[in-house]
Amino acid sequence: MEQNDLGKTSIGLQPNLAALLSYLAGFITGIIFYVLEKENKFVRFHAMQSIVTFGFLFVGTFVFGIVPFIGWVIAFLLWIASVALWILLMIKAYQGVYFKLPVAGDIAEKNS
Repeated sequence: MEQNDLGKTSIGLQPNLAALLSYLAGFITGIIFYVLEKENKFVRFHAMQSIVTFGFLFVGTFVFGIVPFIGWVIAFLLWIASVALWILLMIKAYQGVYFKLPVAGDIAEKNS
């Protein structure tokens, strides 16, 4: 779903830039932008999707990283997938697109 007019933000940044920045440091910047942005649904959506997606991936990578050998391989593959997803989500946010991931996107949509 694409939207041309993304409105204004309460933090003074362009909505597409704020949405991109909500992914920059994973769930950490997601939390920051979710707390700071009170009005713009586009920014809040991407911030919440960042929190859910990268929070889950952070925990998953950590848990698999504890398990010797096969867990390390899975953690490494999860990390590679995380980097690819991180880049894709930042590009889509900057383009002004509501790029909704299957589970995280539903949660973000309900809480934005």
